Amino acid sequence: MSRQDGSDRTVSTGAVDDSTATLLHIDLDAFFASVELLDHPELVHRPVIVGHRSGRSVVTAANYVARRYGVNSAMPMALALRRCPEAVVLEPHMGRYKEYSDRVMRIFEEFTPLVEQLGIDEAFLDVAGARRLHGTPAEIGAKIRARVKAETGLTCSVGAASTKFVAKMASGRAKPDGLLVIPADETLAFLHPLPVGTLWGVGATTEQALLGQGLRQIGDLARTPLAVLQKCVGDASGRKLHELAWGRDPRVVTVEHEEKSVGHEVTFEYDVTDVARLRSELLRQSVAVAARLRRAGLVGRCVVLKVRYTDFSTVTRSRTLSEPTSVGRRIYEEVAASFEALAASGIRVRLIGVRVEQLSGGDGTGTGLWDPDDDWRGAERAVDSVTARFGRGTVRPASLLDPDTP
Repeated sequence: MSRQDGSDRTVSTGAVDDSTATLLHIDLDAFFASVELLDHPELVHRPVIVGHRSGRSVVTAANYVARRYGVNSAMPMALALRRCPEAVVLEPHMGRYKEYSDRVMRIFEEFTPLVEQLGIDEAFLDVAGARRLHGTPAEIGAKIRARVKAETGLTCSVGAASTKFVAKMASGRAKPDGLLVIPADETLAFLHPLPVGTLWGVGATTEQALLGQGLRQIGDLARTPLAVLQKCVGDASGRKLHELAWGRDPRVVTVEHEEKSVGHEVTFEYDVTDVARLRSELLRQSVAVAARLRRAGLVGRCVVLKVRYTDFSTVTRSRTLSEPTSVGRRIYEEVAASFEALAASGIRVRLIGVRVEQLSGGDGTGTGLWDPDDDWRGAERAVDSVTARFGRGTVRPASLLDPDTP
């Protein structure tokens, strides 16, 4: 039976202390096959193989139903069809996979700019800095899963842990369509009972070498003297496996590409019809986006408003500035102008967001003879200084204050 067929699925249930599990690994479930099944919902419960139906081709992907027959990616198609003769073979469409991948990665980046994409269907996210805005790591993982499902029809599995490799192993255990949180103090309890073959980086050859030494579980690996392990699999591999077996992985999430946008958005618990409240939320987000831009030494030329209605239909409106900015008041004025065109009678809003694109380095100082944002820029920089000293929320626009607050 395949180790990737979901038969050993484990997910978190109930409350869990996830305060130390700020690294997420998110993996789209049977991605290629799932994208194809969006056009063939009648095949969801049947074994499906993605690939070219020819004697010399290989399996590109398989859904979980087909995996239960022992069908896996990179397997010769002829062998796959012998194992599962009733499988439906669908031709791959790489352009569509890229399109859906881009959509999913944009969702990730709306929660945190610290996204390390590993391939077309998986990524690491560092959500330590996103907790105040989006909730606990488990809540963020749940929100992301819900967003991906609602906006693409796809499912993904999330592992949350204090290290990257444990987060990746957790997402694998949560498949399909699950969330598994491993707090730091439960890392070894999670790792040590698992088969050595599940350890990240252990291929078939290394697995056989370890099994030949009687090392069947990761706990066995951890308790083996380093010198013995290195003699078995080599110096470098032995040391790496020894560290991983004890849950040690110092790597951080690495963002190799420049940020394409900076934004904030909120999904309301209940649909909002109060236009004044929506304007206030736009101001709050504009101020927050501008502060993030200034902290990063960035300015942006394109301001985007995003609105999702009660029926999940989503609209965006963008306005391009003559000069790039990092001034919250300017960003708000642009999104407010876009919002007024949408705020017709009876509007029911589920989500609203502000995003700034076309980023570049700079402080936003205008190049003309007269800079209309100069006073606001100075005021907001003063707020930055107070925030750095006394914390966020110390100074806010008066319109964001609760009138009942003394």
